[in-house]
Amino acid sequence: MKKTIAIIGGGPASLMLAAELDEQKFDITIYERNIAVGRKFLVAGDGGFNLTHSEETAQFISRYTPAPFFEKTISAFSNTDLRNWFANIGIPTIVGSSKRVFPEKDIKPIEVLNAILEVLKKKNVTIKTQHFWKSWNDSNELLFDTNNENINVKADIVVFAMGGSSWKATGSDGSWSELFIKKGVEIIPFQASNCAYEIKWKNDFLSIVEGKSLKNISIKCENKEKKGEVVITKFGIEGGAVYALSPQIRKQLNEKKEAQLYIDMKPALTIEQIKDKFTARGNRSIKKLLIDRLNFNDTQIELLKTILTKEEFTDLELLSGKIKKLPLTITSAAPIDEAISTVGGVALTEINQQFELKKLSNNYVIGEMLDWDAPTGGYLLQACFSMGNVLAHVLNQKD
Repeated sequence: MKKTIAIIGGGPASLMLAAELDEQKFDITIYERNIAVGRKFLVAGDGGFNLTHSEETAQFISRYTPAPFFEKTISAFSNTDLRNWFANIGIPTIVGSSKRVFPEKDIKPIEVLNAILEVLKKKNVTIKTQHFWKSWNDSNELLFDTNNENINVKADIVVFAMGGSSWKATGSDGSWSELFIKKGVEIIPFQASNCAYEIKWKNDFLSIVEGKSLKNISIKCENKEKKGEVVITKFGIEGGAVYALSPQIRKQLNEKKEAQLYIDMKPALTIEQIKDKFTARGNRSIKKLLIDRLNFNDTQIELLKTILTKEEFTDLELLSGKIKKLPLTITSAAPIDEAISTVGGVALTEINQQFELKKLSNNYVIGEMLDWDAPTGGYLLQACFSMGNVLAHVLNQKD
């Protein structure tokens, strides 16, 4: 007789899990609170559907915090495995100039979702939408609210994959955490990750550069450095280069109420090479020298002028050092609901190596409900797909 599996949540981790479970062994049902599954999955596709990244596995794993937690999971279902999996369901992928992986040109996010749903349909996976999980009842059955009616569901195996606490409009609000706390499961408070960070810019600076980008730079926080670009906003700073430093920034904010960043505005040059560029200045102004010798644009120059003292800006020795290490002070992170992802949720010490809750047998947790972090660039989605795939094979092998 088949066992019943209830999967709560309809995001990428859940969809991959359902797609890989053995339908000969299990009756599989996904319970989703929204009117359709994959809502956050589709939102993530706005502006380009970055499914994963193409870098080699060891480097890929190092992007995660904590990296050891993902070593077996990503190795078991890697970025290459994910690309092959998508190709097998009719979604070929390409590697972009940034080494990120996308569906081939003209394949829309909804087409990717529909291809996955077609796999589930062929496996007779039941999807029940507008089912909001409320709690467990006294018999540890699942209690759902559907159209203002309470129903109880008894399942042999339960998998929770309800997301973290960002993008509440998609249903990912972290409200489930209180229910887990009542069961004695440790929950780490949610915090924003991959988000904008506040810098108290001067008004005259913003009037010139708001919305402009700093490109081909490197940013460092503590011992972590990331090349890329960022955008200067009224709130502060945002973009891939600063998102990748979220763990280090968050640590400093928690400990010191502010975080220190250092921007290398010319990472391809050493400080001595920059000094050499400044020789034979002639009658050039500092601004003209920066433009002619270092190819600086107005945004870069205005940033230097707003951060540096007059002495630092006009002394070429001091200026050379600041170009390589320009300090910026972050005072806060953006609100959680404006973040791309969150950290916090179920503590990793609460699950075993198979994602099973130690305090609730046959109950599993995967995806962004768990307390882990990763930068943008395909790493978030890859982790969710990998966890879903690995758990499916764990369950398929169980007696």
